[in-house]
Amino acid sequence: MNEELSVIKTMLYSHCQQIVNERIYHAEQGILHAKDAAKGDTKSSAGDKYETTREMMQQEIDRNERQLAEANKLKYQLDGVPITSVSNTIQLGSLVKTNDGLFFLSISLGTVELTSYRFFVISPISPFGQVLLGKQVGDCVEFNRRNYEILAFT
Repeated sequence: MNEELSVIKTMLYSHCQQIVNERIYHAEQGILHAKDAAKGDTKSSAGDKYETTREMMQQEIDRNERQLAEANKLKYQLDGVPITSVSNTIQLGSLVKTNDGLFFLSISLGTVELTSYRFFVISPISPFGQVLLGKQVGDCVEFNRRNYEILAFT
């Protein structure tokens, strides 16, 4: 079971990297398109229209820059996740199989589907991540009035 989880964890980690890289790419493209749109809108006799369009494009650039910063932060955090370390307890980088789902303690991405599995990619500093840290196979934890039994992890 742990060998299968290890293979899945490696695939999931790569998939998470792909998701984060796509977020970075889309944010960068959004910035470029907004800058091009702002440059392409020449000042006309309707000066207010020109200023309104420039302001809207600046807001779009700002929004995409915030998304880019957040995606780069996720990339940096994901790059620091150890996926090959071995431990007797759940830690950063663990893929945890419970009676009620699969959880990958890495970064906060939410639900990620890969092959025929659905994973909850969560940060170890999230409330549920904190509950899982340090637990072992056979431990039971309660979170949001639900009981989770840890069946396996790697």
